[in-house]
Amino acid sequence: MFNGPRYTPDELMARLKFIVGLTLATTLTGIVFVVLYSLIFVVQPMTQSPNDAKFFELITPIATFLTGILSGIMLGKSPDEKKPEEPAKPQETVAEQVVEEVEDEIA
Repeated sequence: MFNGPRYTPDELMARLKFIVGLTLATTLTGIVFVVLYSLIFVVQPMTQSPNDAKFFELITPIATFLTGILSGIMLGKSPDEKKPEEPAKPQETVAEQVVEEVEDEIA
């Protein structure tokens, strides 16, 4: 049925994070632009209407929630991530070997 190469779990997690992050970022950007548009280009009365007050009261926690989720997804680690391996011990250079041989001969 599926003849192409299979993705590894790490690749699938990376793709999932990318798609979810992109969707949430697009939603958050849309909310910001709608709020800015409603403030800048729509004629506003001198006093804030009750509908506008409820609109901003509703949008504020949604935007905060989306920001928190977006940062959590981007900063979170997958459960399969392994600790980074320690770097290998550097090998002795030829000069160090010669110095050791000369010191052994002198001693």
